[in-house]
Amino acid sequence: MSKTFAGNFFEDYTLGQKITHAVPRTVTSGDRALYTALYPTRFALYSSDEFARASGLPASPLEDLAAFHIVFGKTVPDVSLNAVANLGYAEGRFLKPVYPGDTLSSESEVIGLKQNSNGRTGVVYVRTTGTNQRGEAVMSYCRWVMVRKRDVDAPAPETVLPDLAPALEAGELTVPEGLDWSGYNFAQSGERHRWDDYEIGEIIDHVDRVTVEEAEHMLATRLWQNTAKVHFDATLREDGRRLIYGGHVISMARALSFNGLANAQIVAGINAGAHANPCHSSDTIGAFTEVLDKAETAAPGVGALRLRLVATKGGPDDYSLKNDAGKYRSNILLDLDYWALIPT
Repeated sequence: MSKTFAGNFFEDYTLGQKITHAVPRTVTSGDRALYTALYPTRFALYSSDEFARASGLPASPLEDLAAFHIVFGKTVPDVSLNAVANLGYAEGRFLKPVYPGDTLSSESEVIGLKQNSNGRTGVVYVRTTGTNQRGEAVMSYCRWVMVRKRDVDAPAPETVLPDLAPALEAGELTVPEGLDWSGYNFAQSGERHRWDDYEIGEIIDHVDRVTVEEAEHMLATRLWQNTAKVHFDATLREDGRRLIYGGHVISMARALSFNGLANAQIVAGINAGAHANPCHSSDTIGAFTEVLDKAETAAPGVGALRLRLVATKGGPDDYSLKNDAGKYRSNILLDLDYWALIPT
């Protein structure tokens, strides 16, 4: 009997199946340092313990997306080791801040299955929950992945598509316990723009661009213990090029959004997301954001913005995402709809 694991294929999944993922990961300050080295992130809440304490938190937490990558990475050997592509996200909730010293674990449930018409692949829908060492849920999200079949003659399962909300309601967002921005320090945060300054429909070009290097995206993917073969083994891609982990693009675009959204400190929810086109080494990533909605929260000095963050190859020549046929334009890498918390 082989002692190695080749990963699950599409026919290995069943509706309702629950998967406890190895291996628990204790977060350290090293994760924060490496995250900052990989992405041009400068959000004050995640840079300064003193700024975090002045905001009502016990210390500076790990960036929300860094915690997301760790929880996500745990799922890859069981969910997407044999993936062709990670297709999308929905119903992402950030439930508790993650701090250095916390140990994160992940569990997923299969909530949908659909074999593709080519008979060689299928789409697997999962809901993943990340928990800390106290068993408290720190986040949950849904994603769907196109996975290869081991045997093209294996029978197709009954198609079940989950009923996923197109967006979270503002009232569903979790504001970290104790968060108080009534005395927010705008001088330290880097910008004066607050909740009132943003208008629905406004588009912000974040100006800055970053060219992706081969070494850094592989370092990032290993940091999150993401073992998906397409990110490392070029022979698994018809074009002979390693596919950059979509989370690397998300974090790069989020970091670039600091210029114009420096006070959108906390990612509170992910409504929807799509990796519209593949990203490869030597691509230059730019980003722009459209303000979709605004909402108040019950926390002192805290408002919420619903934002559409778009990552592009190079700078956007305009702000349209799709062509006349309704397909994403070839220069669109990421279309991410999320909620952020911002001072009022």
